[in-house]
Amino acid sequence: MTTFTGPDGTRLGYRVLGRGEPLLVLAGGPMRDAAYLGDLGGLGGLSAHRALHVLDLRGTGRSERPADPADHRVDRQVADVEAFRTHLGLDRVDLLAHSAGCSLATLYALRHPERTGRLVLVTPSLRIFGSTSSEDDYREAAEARGLAEQEWYPAARAAVRTAFAGGAADPDAVAPLFHGTWDAAARAHEADRTAQSHPEAAAAYHGGGFQPADVRAAVAELASPALLLAGEYDPDPRPGAVRATAALFRHARTAVQPAAGHYPWLDDPAAFTRTVAAFLAP
Repeated sequence: MTTFTGPDGTRLGYRVLGRGEPLLVLAGGPMRDAAYLGDLGGLGGLSAHRALHVLDLRGTGRSERPADPADHRVDRQVADVEAFRTHLGLDRVDLLAHSAGCSLATLYALRHPERTGRLVLVTPSLRIFGSTSSEDDYREAAEARGLAEQEWYPAARAAVRTAFAGGAADPDAVAPLFHGTWDAAARAHEADRTAQSHPEAAAAYHGGGFQPADVRAAVAELASPALLLAGEYDPDPRPGAVRATAALFRHARTAVQPAAGHYPWLDDPAAFTRTVAAFLAP
């Protein structure tokens, strides 16, 4: 683990996987330890094509917590990404982000367009664009997977109903819905979720600092090429919402990974690597 200092003195950690041209990687959660990303595709995966510089956002992993919890807000962390670029001595950076990390990557690109190369937004949170999923989206994803006969599905469906009714849903019950296959690898991935989560930081993350209408207008002028990668079975976001968001960008396209959920590098590492590596290729 290597560290550098953020603009307010917070020590931030990151790890480097693979060799080649750097690719800055931002985790989601929001505010989950970046360890959940693994090596994004296993042996011979994305790290065989680029040197992955995986940042632990402030207050996660081995990065220090800021003195003010409000500094977990996504717009305030843009300066950390810029400090990361400066630390690495790069004139321009390609960024890959997952889920809520895509909000940070997008705001960085809008604030520093001259420093931004290509953007890869994997199963992106669409909150900064003003789009959120509905209970119908979860039901549609479940129907596409044919989950009615799965023994765990009634509990998952009840948890989704509770969440959309404003209650506290059981995250363990909902977890299988976010994986294309609820197998041993998916279970192992979810087993680490609680230890890797930071609820206070997560609650602050999308707590302000952006206006969806402004973000939608700004990405229409963004020169950086963008790839928005959706999972066919992901309930949040659904592929249709990802396509609609990609249409807002000046230069963006959508890829939908078949039979994948919210973590497509787990469902089919080879397909994930092919799609992302092809987009990032010179």
